[in-house]
Amino acid sequence: MLFTRQIGIQATNPAMKNAFLRPISRPQSFKTTASRTLESIRSIRFNSTKAAKPVKPLTQEEIDLASKMSWSEFLALRKKQRGVSLGSSILGSFLATGIAWGYVSQIEIDPTATIYGYDAFTIYIAGMMLSTGIGFVLGPALLGDPLFYLFNRSQVKPFRVKQKLFLQHISKMRVDASRQSMNNPVPDYYGEKIGSLNDYRQWLRDCNEYRRKASDFL
Repeated sequence: MLFTRQIGIQATNPAMKNAFLRPISRPQSFKTTASRTLESIRSIRFNSTKAAKPVKPLTQEEIDLASKMSWSEFLALRKKQRGVSLGSSILGSFLATGIAWGYVSQIEIDPTATIYGYDAFTIYIAGMMLSTGIGFVLGPALLGDPLFYLFNRSQVKPFRVKQKLFLQHISKMRVDASRQSMNNPVPDYYGEKIGSLNDYRQWLRDCNEYRRKASDFL
């Protein structure tokens, strides 16, 4: 019989002896395993948002159109569009609520009747609230954008090209949202509040401050 001196376990087979004599690898520490797991989760979670999409180059016609409008004019017009969209949302919600109220007011409601097991007044009030929400959401598409483009017909084409360039630039300069926390929220991820060059400079400062805090693990 053969005996392994290192651990004192009897081995009757040379293959078994080699198995006992093989050095045992230490398991990875919990900290290392946890950090690798966290990194893999982050890479999976934000793979779609951080994936680089090919940017289609502008045509010569689009370049000529973009040159007809300065960035100050574009941002001012963009701020105006945002105001029109907000106003149309409010107007759309009022119109939808008025239409719903006009329909409900024509119905003879039986106080003892129920609809799907609920009180009729509850159902009608919920329907009016739903109509208000739908009007608020559809207001910009049905009212705001058509009115905005109608009163700015001469600037629509250069505005759309500038909008394309602006969104590409925002996508390039914005921060990594995977590093956000309660003490370090993402600063206007889509740049919706940028309405002037000063707003844009402030947005860049906020992005730099976010990156600094993220690097310090705050």
